[in-house]
Amino acid sequence: MASNVKKISPKKSKFHDMLQAQVANEFAASQQYIALAVWFDNQDLPRLASHFYKQSLEERNHAMMIVQYLMDNDLPVTIPGVGSVRNEFKEPKELVELALAQEKEVTDQIVALAKAAREEGDYLGEQFLQWFLKEQVEEVSSMSTLLTVMERADGNMFYVENFLVRESVGDDGADAGAPRAAGGAL
Repeated sequence: MASNVKKISPKKSKFHDMLQAQVANEFAASQQYIALAVWFDNQDLPRLASHFYKQSLEERNHAMMIVQYLMDNDLPVTIPGVGSVRNEFKEPKELVELALAQEKEVTDQIVALAKAAREEGDYLGEQFLQWFLKEQVEEVSSMSTLLTVMERADGNMFYVENFLVRESVGDDGADAGAPRAAGGAL
């Protein structure tokens, strides 16, 4: 028996358009982290490579969390392509500086999203973004710490590698409060 009830989709908004754009931003960050990881891997710096491979998966998962949110709210989802990433570097410190700048940029994007949700009275969207805001504080802090350690190591990457093994920077494990990722988090 067919139902005559039509499913009503939420009204599309600036906030929803910004969320869709953030999917692209998160995938772009993921790709950039892969480029950093490969560079470190190619330089025989396995802990730094591992750290950035994990960062790449984390950014991918963030994109898929937003995709799941859009699907859960009957909003259109388009999986975007990403632009080119930077692959050429002269010294390891440049990679961490880039990562820190990228995390600060993503923080600004998430704050703009939260502001747009609030301005539009989208309380569910604003609540969804609370986890991302908290996550960005942690991401900027851990990249800042890694950059400080790299500066103090003064070119001795052995110190940085040991620091990553000893401290597990940015690896607090799975967050039970994290939004669900479409297809499951990797």
